[in-house]
Amino acid sequence: MSESPYKSGTTHFGFKDVAAKDKQKLVGEVFSSVAGNYDLMNDLMSLGVHRVWKRYFVGTAQVKRGDRVLDLAGGTGDIAALLKERVGEEGADSDGRVVLGDINAGMLSVGRDRMTNRGLVNGLDYVQCNAESLPFPDNSFDLVTIAFGLRNVTDKDAGLREMFRVLKVGGQARVLEFSEVTLDWFKPVYDFHSFKILPKLGQLFAKDAGSYQYLAESIRKHPPQEELKTMMQEAGFERCSYKNLSAGIVAVHTGYKV
Repeated sequence: MSESPYKSGTTHFGFKDVAAKDKQKLVGEVFSSVAGNYDLMNDLMSLGVHRVWKRYFVGTAQVKRGDRVLDLAGGTGDIAALLKERVGEEGADSDGRVVLGDINAGMLSVGRDRMTNRGLVNGLDYVQCNAESLPFPDNSFDLVTIAFGLRNVTDKDAGLREMFRVLKVGGQARVLEFSEVTLDWFKPVYDFHSFKILPKLGQLFAKDAGSYQYLAESIRKHPPQEELKTMMQEAGFERCSYKNLSAGIVAVHTGYKV
């Protein structure tokens, strides 16, 4: 098997070119820095709209009571908490489970603490894992989700293939990610917000402008809607589609293992 170009070449970290082997460490430093202020900053950056995006993402997912779900890049647990409501009631032994996976120990710890403080304990598991090499058997989950995390994966093709591998036949994969704005008049407004406002908010509220500068840059480097759809098809998914939200600021991508 030939070596992946990501292992030996370069990739992007925001607008910078870095050695592919270093990106995971650099992204890890960003999220370790922002973990404590993650929810506050999400609210400030999106004026709270991220909560609507996430509810739509989970509310339209193919999932039912008793299912086993993997939420990758689970961060502080927003998606996992919403998924838990769909797969089963708290305390029911026969109900489904949600596995919250994240490569960053700091984010995973914040997520576990927040879920525990909300009384969400049963039916939840936490696994520190790399999306490019998941520690689960083939055909393990009815649904696999990743929200605002795929753009930070160094080898996105490997991550998508792993999502496909651990998904059960008939299962669904969903990706919620920043994408390409579709309205020409709105693009300069969005760029101004991204590159001028976000770093200032980061400096003011999180004492960290650099991480939010990276956020804006990483969004621009992420594959746009049609390209990501093609990548999912090449990873093995079928019936691939996407839906733009908020004029393409984000998009929900869906694929199936059939």
